[in-house]
Amino acid sequence: MSYCSNCGTQLNPAGNCPECFKTRNIAATTPVNDRGGFGWNLLGFCIPIVGLILYLVWKDTQPLNAKAVGVGALVSVGLSVFFYVILIAAAAASF
Repeated sequence: MSYCSNCGTQLNPAGNCPECFKTRNIAATTPVNDRGGFGWNLLGFCIPIVGLILYLVWKDTQPLNAKAVGVGALVSVGLSVFFYVILIAAAAASF
């Protein structure tokens, strides 16, 4: 038995409320594996563009996974910029 989250009336078999005519949100009732594990950090670190895309897709529905993959991507980009600055400084110092 399902009940309307808006008014509390029992929903009909189609998932519609006979009182307020709201439809049950199926996406909100399905469980999501949102743990933000190390694997998402590693994926974002190794492939930063994929990390950015996944962050943008998941930021509302899976916030822990989105944060993990986003942090991995940011660390990767930050380290790349740092090493390029060091490389340019070393090249400039050799002239």
